Amino acid sequence: MKNDVVAKKKFGQNFLIDESVVRRIVEAMPHNDNIIAEIGPGLGDLTKHLVNVKSVIAFEVDTDLCKLLNEEFKDEMNTGRFELRCGDVLEHWKANLLECNYDLVANLPYYIATNIILKALADPHCQSLLVMVQREVAEKFSAQPGDKDFGAISVITQTVGAAAIVIEVPPEAFNPPPKIHSAVLKIVKHKSRSSDTGLEDMLRVAFAQPRKTLLKNLSAVYNKEEVSNALEAMSLSPTIRPHQTTTANYHQLYKKLPRSLDGREQHNYGNKRDRKPSSK
Repeated sequence: MKNDVVAKKKFGQNFLIDESVVRRIVEAMPHNDNIIAEIGPGLGDLTKHLVNVKSVIAFEVDTDLCKLLNEEFKDEMNTGRFELRCGDVLEHWKANLLECNYDLVANLPYYIATNIILKALADPHCQSLLVMVQREVAEKFSAQPGDKDFGAISVITQTVGAAAIVIEVPPEAFNPPPKIHSAVLKIVKHKSRSSDTGLEDMLRVAFAQPRKTLLKNLSAVYNKEEVSNALEAMSLSPTIRPHQTTTANYHQLYKKLPRSLDGREQHNYGNKRDRKPSSK
């Protein structure tokens, strides 16, 4: 059946075929008793390794692939090692994805990767993430203060855990090969993303124009004198740029500035939309 499957552009399907990359993903998995949540199992090439290690609950939107997976893993389904939930994972994720502690291990569709990661960071049941994403996205989530990619989602990630790139993956590791490079991103959480969006609202403003100073960006919404006084109290230069300070300083700055914005802006943590090509 696998030989008859054609990747569907509307789902951004690029199937991972490099066994060495699959092995690196499995080796990087956390050692605990959590269930694995897999989004977009595709042809099941990663899934077949995951079910040998832990119980897996997979979410697949493609009905044709659901039929293939039901046949491919019927033995594991009978023993309880594998469960398949067909449909849009975002519909399944109206509240929590699962009602038990889980680790997200997935080859994420790139066009929803940032959204999925942010949801997982907010989900108290998600303990860690090990996900294949567009390399640029992985670099933003794992960026450190001073890095050019350090931005709002970097601060959000560092607030809840630690992130690192496990391996970079070239286009030829997939079929069909995407036009971009990929990376496996690992995030180990120590707490969940807060439901209080105030800090994230401030971060969105702070990083709105990364090449401008932090003072300039924040003054577009906050009172400039209040921002200037807050920076001075924290011994931060008025010419400092958003990527040049730390996650701890952003938390401190949030405490010093007014908690409400004027509502003119919309959430946009990535600055640019994730590019379309995706992997399963």
